[in-house]
Amino acid sequence: MPQIDDAELFGNAEDQRAYEDFCANQESVEKFTLDKPALVCRWRMSNKKVPMLNRHIRALSERLVQGEPLTHNMLSWAKQHVEWSLAEGDYTARDGVLMLVIDINGNAAMTVGEYEPLADTSAKALRARSAEARSEADETGVAPELLAAVNNGELAFVAPTDECLCGTATLIEQLAQTKGIPVTRVDIPAQLKGALFLVSDEHGVVPAAETDAAETDAATVAFFADGYEKLRARRS
Repeated sequence: MPQIDDAELFGNAEDQRAYEDFCANQESVEKFTLDKPALVCRWRMSNKKVPMLNRHIRALSERLVQGEPLTHNMLSWAKQHVEWSLAEGDYTARDGVLMLVIDINGNAAMTVGEYEPLADTSAKALRARSAEARSEADETGVAPELLAAVNNGELAFVAPTDECLCGTATLIEQLAQTKGIPVTRVDIPAQLKGALFLVSDEHGVVPAAETDAAETDAATVAFFADGYEKLRARRS
């Protein structure tokens, strides 16, 4: 995937100065309590890094706060803050979860916490999480978690055809393409058949605990999960 650099976000000295002022302001904002959260992103980490950072930032650029897209300065600040602050930060959750919070006033802060696997991975629980994420997407434009399934060798996401996918979902889509697996989208979970799973920026690929799917379809979901874990486990 193409790398995001600052040149894509601001291209002249005036914008650069504005960005530097913005960064200074964000550093001071973090010392205070933020207002009501308008957007919360949870990205899984590995060895004090966010392996799919560029994918997450691209999805972040499609999100809305109070009906408005995030500014170029905010996107650049988020990317560089993750890259620099995580590496230098004094915390124990090296493989935890990075949480980015943006409040209703457009101010942002980041924090790191321990990763906690899902306690309930039943199909019912995954559907409930997907429904909650869909409600978030109605406000922000991007769902942080998607319900998906592989049926007869075809991958389907529950998402509108024109919606930007979350970072992890773009990885799964790309993995499918490398295997020549057709990718489609459906409108509602009831349209899904086969091996059900959740795609999440926080939890990765989570197969439903119970399934009567064909062995080949379940193996494809396992391939997606393995591909995600291999990428996340990279230490470079």
